[in-house]
Amino acid sequence: MEWPPLVLTVLGTLFTWGVTALGAAAVFIRRDPSRKMHDVMLGFAAGVMIAASYWSLLAPAIEMSEKWGRWAFVPATVGFLLGGAFLRLADRLLPHQHPSVAGAEGLHTSWRRSVLLVTAITLHNIPEGLAVGVAFGAAAAGDASYSMASALALSLGIGIQNFPEGVAVALPLRRTGMSRRKCFFWGQLSGAVEPVAGLLGLWAVTVARPLLPYALGFAAGAMIYVVVEDAIPESQGGEHSDLATIGAMLGFALMMTLDVALG
Repeated sequence: MEWPPLVLTVLGTLFTWGVTALGAAAVFIRRDPSRKMHDVMLGFAAGVMIAASYWSLLAPAIEMSEKWGRWAFVPATVGFLLGGAFLRLADRLLPHQHPSVAGAEGLHTSWRRSVLLVTAITLHNIPEGLAVGVAFGAAAAGDASYSMASALALSLGIGIQNFPEGVAVALPLRRTGMSRRKCFFWGQLSGAVEPVAGLLGLWAVTVARPLLPYALGFAAGAMIYVVVEDAIPESQGGEHSDLATIGAMLGFALMMTLDVALG
């Protein structure tokens, strides 16, 4: 029995949300992960997202537009740039603070640092949930360029890299003096936006199938913005940049393997 894309999108994004919660549960461990492990995990997450952006999103988008001939790159490119522009706009407007940055970004606000930390990770989870919804919508559209296995591989890859994101929000909250239970609650809550974004992505490509390659490119652009703006600089900011780079390569190799083997 084939499951409808709505059910698969909900299950896929609940999985990615659940792995975020699993990462946030690290706050119940008394000893914080070392900076070395932190950098490796961030590098790994960056590698997964870069590979997913190409293998699971951009390449299928270009293939879907092959009827454009030599201009087949246009829908993917337009969507890609719009995705980056969307994240840039959200980055400028939504008050947030990255764990490794001293000051807040976005519009001026009186929000507490703990809220700003959660907002930063929540902002970065939007493109991930969007990518999962768009992927399942693409698979359900019946286009030969995209399979259900590819959508499942994308969900699995994003879920795996969500673990360090959960760690990255829960542990800094703990250092502010917040209780472990509250740190876990806010840490897992940062992933709650993924099912919402996933359903939005699924709806968009379902009601307007011609937008499918643009939507795939949009999700890819948003994810690459997150990687270049946050994940890579933070992982390379310490003395373990070489290990972070190896982590990124391993993450890329894993996501590429998942997409090619399963898709």
